[in-house]
Amino acid sequence: MRFDGSQVQTAIYLTGAEWPIAPAEWETRAENALDPPAFGYIAGGAGSELTMRANREAFERVRLRPRMLAGNLDRDLSVEVLGTHSAAPFLLAPIGVLSIAHPDGELAAARAAAAAGVPFVLSSAASHSIEEIAQAMGDAPRWFQLYWINDREIVGSFVDRAAAAGYSAIVITLDTLTLGWRPRDLANAYLPFITGDGCAQFFSDPVFRDRLQQPPEEDVLTAAATMLSTFPNLGLTWDDLALLRELIDLPLLVKGVLTAEDAVRARELGVDGVIVSNHGGRQVDGAVAALDAYVEVREALGDDATVLVDGGIRTGADVLKAMALGAAAVLVGRPYAYGLAVGGQQGVEAVIRQLLAETDITLALLGGRSARGLDRSFLA
Repeated sequence: MRFDGSQVQTAIYLTGAEWPIAPAEWETRAENALDPPAFGYIAGGAGSELTMRANREAFERVRLRPRMLAGNLDRDLSVEVLGTHSAAPFLLAPIGVLSIAHPDGELAAARAAAAAGVPFVLSSAASHSIEEIAQAMGDAPRWFQLYWINDREIVGSFVDRAAAAGYSAIVITLDTLTLGWRPRDLANAYLPFITGDGCAQFFSDPVFRDRLQQPPEEDVLTAAATMLSTFPNLGLTWDDLALLRELIDLPLLVKGVLTAEDAVRARELGVDGVIVSNHGGRQVDGAVAALDAYVEVREALGDDATVLVDGGIRTGADVLKAMALGAAAVLVGRPYAYGLAVGGQQGVEAVIRQLLAETDITLALLGGRSARGLDRSFLA
């Protein structure tokens, strides 16, 4: 059944707003709900947070050109990306250690995504395991995000587990081979992984457990320290990506690409898709905005390549601007994390429902018939 954003809008007018509406209000409510270190970890960025601001400014510079009398009573928001169907032109981005936002963490977000028919991308730094999330989602679409750690046997085990548990693609993050300089977290001396939060993929992994003298259940601090020791991996090169490609049978995407040169190199090495991302501004302060980098990458790879973008997406208009620029879909991050903090699974469902409604209404007013049918003629 076609999603109708006006029905969501009408229900709010008739019964009142049960949840925050504006993105800024969701963020404020999340800040009020969380301890300052936890909120800072989710909301903060690298350095002076110039990259976070650049992400928003890039979307603000792009303007839409609505068409009148388009006869678009029926509209379609759905997309298909590398064989994965989504009811919306967005996916839920991988965010680590969501248990700091709500005790149910990724389970709540995954269930909300499944209820909406929106793919969930599970982080390898999650608080619930690959298998737990798969069980919670059933047949709903999901991808697995892989941090490329320095223990290749654990990497291989993660990939095998994801494939066995029904994840339909692997997303390798390239931009976090070491942590960026994050003043909010440093000021609070806050890294949740130190005490075992966000370590579920590792603590449940048979290869990782074999590395330990005692299981995590008996010595969580040593297990967490062992997990953290696998993360610095700055010696990686494009030759390593070629070797990793050979190990992965599922569709493979690389996340964190910000230049045409890197996008072309990744495609030459056999990746199936590129996610243009600056990690929500959490890695390099003063980096190029994700949307600006997306335009460069799209031009380099051509119209047929599978290219997605994340970073700074807050509204339905943002979603459609990226789609008009040729994105296969976008990834939404902090908004659903704020929804999780405010109301658990129901909060995430509300964020998804509102973003779907705003996207549909904006598409209607643009004169568009489908999100994937937009092109640059809809942009000023």
